[in-house]
Amino acid sequence: VFAVNGFLRVATALDIGLSTKCVVIPKEMGMCHNIGYSEMRLPNLMGHTSMAEVIQKSTTWQHLAHTDCHPHVRTFLCSLFAPICLDTFIHPCRSMCVAVRDSCAPVLLCHGHPWPASLDCDRFPGDEDMCLAPLTKDYKYLHKVVPKPTCQTCPAVEEFFTQKGVLEVFCDSNFAVKVKLSKKRTAFEDQEYNIECQVEFITQGSLLPYETQSMIQQWLLINEKCIEKMTATHRPMVYLLVGNIEEGIILVKQVYRWQRKDSQLALATQKWRYHKCL
Repeated sequence: VFAVNGFLRVATALDIGLSTKCVVIPKEMGMCHNIGYSEMRLPNLMGHTSMAEVIQKSTTWQHLAHTDCHPHVRTFLCSLFAPICLDTFIHPCRSMCVAVRDSCAPVLLCHGHPWPASLDCDRFPGDEDMCLAPLTKDYKYLHKVVPKPTCQTCPAVEEFFTQKGVLEVFCDSNFAVKVKLSKKRTAFEDQEYNIECQVEFITQGSLLPYETQSMIQQWLLINEKCIEKMTATHRPMVYLLVGNIEEGIILVKQVYRWQRKDSQLALATQKWRYHKCL
């Protein structure tokens, strides 16, 4: 079953010529796996004619998809890079493009890339045509709204600190998450990372540990320049990210390097349970 059937609006669509073919979505395009179909049209809607070109050109966008900057980001990107094998090409609607662009352009900019002219939303059909439309506005009321990470200046990594100083920072914070980071080597000489998160504490009552872990992973993917600073080598590094949630935005304000030889952070997180803030 095509996962985005519910998005379709009925009208006319572009006929597919005899020159296109159906091919299996390659394993390198992880963002377009588990989306409801396994074969794509080639050439695609971006004009890519070979699978090698599709894989190469989609790499940057796969990073964007992993940030979950919008609920429809994968649907939007895959409809262009890996369109479903139907008798017609189904374009994303202009409204879907605008929604994804407005949420994801700041993330792209954080990575040093403006929203590209090739994805100018004016090139896509209006909602009255047959196209992939965004879910209804009721969608957000059916799903819990959790704070969003944002692009921010990387906090300096603290390597020298006292237990007392750490506890004072904790008193002024909503969460602390222990993160293990390591670089992955990829076939395209591209930077990718392993990110493991473990919640040390949350004082924001409405947040759950798995939500906070997910938000910190998103924060790291959005603020990839911060990961680059923290992973100078391929050796795994451990950090404690401490921050606040302000007006629905998750902000990391302190980053501590967690070194085995220095037990100050471990002691501070243990004492925190019984600590009385001034």
